[in-house]
Amino acid sequence: MTSLWLMFSGAFLAATLLPGGSEVLLVALLNQTPSLWFELLILATIGNTLGAITSYGLGRAGRLAKNPQDIQRRQYRYALAWIEKYGMWALLLSWLPIIGDLLCLLAGWLKIPILPASLFMFMGKLLRYSVIVLLMTYTFEY
Repeated sequence: MTSLWLMFSGAFLAATLLPGGSEVLLVALLNQTPSLWFELLILATIGNTLGAITSYGLGRAGRLAKNPQDIQRRQYRYALAWIEKYGMWALLLSWLPIIGDLLCLLAGWLKIPILPASLFMFMGKLLRYSVIVLLMTYTFEY
């Protein structure tokens, strides 16, 4: 049960603006308790999605503090270009290191509707963690 709580909280923190490696944690916990693969997958996905929604909320709140010129700075340009080009579909890539956090933040700043944004974040994160679980399961069998 401790490993499940650890997975959830580690995934949540890794999806906020704090640095973290939830993938490494997932692999370690899968090595320790492979029978909990489904629970670890679900909790990693939910925790990471809730962390991304937190970044979304910070972006939404930051809209009051930042003007559009601030968002045009170099560090935001790539993420902003992706969201402007692909809309909420870009949030499927919210799992990417560094740029994923910015995608979530900018989605909130741009007032992309929260329910579809959350769904796209969830799907991207589920796909990423599913690949890790499948690779680890394949590794355990051979």
